[in-house]
Amino acid sequence: MSVTVRSLAGPDFDAAIPALANLRIKVFRAWPYLYDGNPAYEEGYLARFRHADRAFLAAAFDGDTIVGAATAAPMAGEAAEFRGPFERAGFDTSKIFYFAESLLLPAYRGQGAGVKFFEAREAHARSFGSYSHAVFCGVVRASGHPMKPETYVPLDAFWRKRGFDKLDGMTTAYSWKDVGAPEETEKSMQFWMKQL
Repeated sequence: MSVTVRSLAGPDFDAAIPALANLRIKVFRAWPYLYDGNPAYEEGYLARFRHADRAFLAAAFDGDTIVGAATAAPMAGEAAEFRGPFERAGFDTSKIFYFAESLLLPAYRGQGAGVKFFEAREAHARSFGSYSHAVFCGVVRASGHPMKPETYVPLDAFWRKRGFDKLDGMTTAYSWKDVGAPEETEKSMQFWMKQL
């Protein structure tokens, strides 16, 4: 399967929002996020990348079909849940670029699109000449969680190969509704960082 990765902006971004919302729901429904999403919330969430200063979105296409996406934006404009741990630790968030998500349908993994997503976001962040670091975070689940697939392989090795290191002790908490759960619950998120 041949996949092309390109950035989306303006009308192209607007046209892609419904497909991107469905992609987020589908990919994040799986382990380890187990996210029970809804299209209306997702479309509102994605719209902020259309209007946020210096925000970035790249999509992976198989023909005209979106099969993956990655987003990024300056940390200074992110929610307090993401900014707060860095502010409390003495980091200058105006120099940090936040990589919000990197999504790819399972059939398209392992073919280079994930690497292209990181490269595209890093190039975008570097293009401004004022950001020193890139960060992202990933959910932390209990190793004995009943919904964890036996075949699951964490992405730690992939992230380290991209040059990111786990920031020990740097976590945040974020809430969402798990698949099959009656209400939202708080999840622990671990930060990773790379010097640009």
